[in-house]
Order: sequence, then structure tokens, then C-alpha cells
Amino acid sequence: MNSKTKQGKPFSDIEISAFCSQIALILKSGISSLEGITIMLEDTSSEEEKKILQQIIDSMQETGSLYLALSESGLFPSYMLHMVEIGEETGTLDEVMDALSTHYEQEDAISKSIKNAVTYPLVMGGMMLVVIFILLVKVMPIFNQVFIQLGTEMTGVSRMLMDLGNVINRYSIVLIALLLISAAVALYCTRTTSGRQLFRKIGYHLRFIRPIYEEIAACRFASGMALTLSSGLNPERSMELVSALSDDPFFLEKLKTCQKDVEEGGDLSDSLHKTGIFSGVYAQMASIGSKTGSMEQVMERLSKLYQDDIDSRMNNALAVLEPTLVIVLSLIVGVILLSVMLPLTGIMSSL
Repeated sequence: MNSKTKQGKPFSDIEISAFCSQIALILKSGISSLEGITIMLEDTSSEEEKKILQQIIDSMQETGSLYLALSESGLFPSYMLHMVEIGEETGTLDEVMDALSTHYEQEDAISKSIKNAVTYPLVMGGMMLVVIFILLVKVMPIFNQVFIQLGTEMTGVSRMLMDLGNVINRYSIVLIALLLISAAVALYCTRTTSGRQLFRKIGYHLRFIRPIYEEIAACRFASGMALTLSSGLNPERSMELVSALSDDPFFLEKLKTCQKDVEEGGDLSDSLHKTGIFSGVYAQMASIGSKTGSMEQVMERLSKLYQDDIDSRMNNALAVLEPTLVIVLSLIVGVILLSVMLPLTGIMSSL
């Protein structure tokens, strides 16, 4: 728990990863989980962390279970708690905690990729709106005064743009209110479960966004399956636990169909391919893993490949988006200025 934590607020992915990594290191050193958390308590300097760790220690002294102690804290996700319970039952808690550390580190990487892809265009879009607003509301009236002093007035496009600036200036309160409402809707779509589902439904109808959603869901599925299969669970139980990782209704529908097919005796790799969870070379890799008995290693490899694909898609999108936004902003500013400068140049040359 190197990063700062907040009591009462669920840990972030990177905080969970750090916690699991330390527990794994402690267990592999031959120290019990209770003694290990006591050592972590002695080493931490944060009062908030001390309260959380002390609460976990008190609960472990009563129940003797790390799973129950973490559950009572209310700070850890259900998937991690299920895996800790399985680790305690099977005696592989050190391996489970090590795998959970890697898993949540990857979850944090996915989240950062998404945030970076969304943040940049929003910032650029906001800058574009500010520049256009200043040009229309502040700069255009100055040019209009120049035209008046020269004994003429704006016409055509320049007049239309100045009128638009006057309207924006007159109804600025309404526009600010609309921007605030838009910001609230954006926060709703990114911070709440129902909002994310609504945003995802819209994204699934956009050809360039849908593949990213599908790859993110597949990446989380492969990472979760690698972790659960390595813990000795059968595919049916593994898919049941991994289903808690995704909040994508489209992917969950595929997963439900796959689970049903496997429960009826179908081969896991065939079911993954038929339901569209994996496709192309990834489906072939899953098939080879199933036939050779190395499914957990293949799933781990697939999760890394999907992560690389996601990063590549995000980077490519940003590489295209950055010059596109700059070009659009330049064109808009150029049209606004030329609509004024060309008539003004004509007037000045005739004097």
C-alpha cells in the first residue's frame, strides 16, 4: 500500500495491485498473512492506512480468515475477494495474490489508456470553443468598428459571423447553462454504472469505437481466466467468477451463451470462438491451448496481446486525432479572419 488510501472509499486498481503484491511477497517469505499485515501496519506512516490495516488485523484475529477480513473492510472488489477465498481454500494464496497484483496492474493500464484517449480530444475541443468564442464575441466587434470608421459595414459571411457573436454574447448565460448540463451528462456517463452502459450502447453503434470495447472486454476476460485457471478451478467456475469483471452487457450476453455451451459438454475453445469472445488467430491460440493442456498460459498471453492491441488502437487514434483537431481549428479561425480581412483589404486598396 505505497499509494495513499482513503478509508471508506474503495481502493483503485493500482492500490489493490500494490496491496496484493506486498501480501504475495510476505507469504512467499514464509510469514503468515496476519503477521505480514502487522508488519505493514508498523511500516506505514499514514493514519488512514493504519486504521484500515488495524481493522483488517482485528477481523483476522476474530475469524482467522483474510477473505472475511477484507470483505468486512468494504474496500476491495468482489472478484478479488472470491479469488482470495479460493486461495485460502486451496492453499495457494501466495500465488493468487501475486497473480491478482499483475491482474489489477493490467486493469489500471487499461483504465489509463481509455482516460488518455478521451481526455486529449476533450481538452482540444474545449480550447477550440474558447478560441472561436473570443473571435466571435471580442474580435469581430473590433473589426466592425474599423469598417464603420471607414464609412462602410460588414456584409456577407463576416456580417453573419458578427451577428452570431452578438447572439452568443446576448445569451451567454443560457450557453453556460447548456455547457454545465453537458458536463454533468458527461460525468454521469463516466462515473455511474447506468451512465457507462448508456455510453457503451451509443459506442457500439459507432464502427470505430465498437472494436475497442470488444477488445477491452476480451482482455479482461483472458486476464481473469488465466488467474482462475491457474488456481485450479474448472472452466465453468472460472467463467462464473470472471463474469464479475465486466459491466459490458453485450459481452456478458456472449459469456452467458459460452457458459451454457460448456456446461452442456461443449469444448471451451470452440465455445469461445462460436460466441465471438475470441476470433481469428486468438481463437486458434485458445484452441491450441485447450488441446495441449496449457489454457492458463495461453489466456495470459492473450491478455497481453489484447492489451498491446488496445494501446496500439488508442495511440493510432490519438495520432490521427491530434493533427485533425489542429487542422479543423486552423480552418475555422482562418475562415473567420479571412471573412473580415479580405473585404477590409479591398476597402483599404481602393482608398
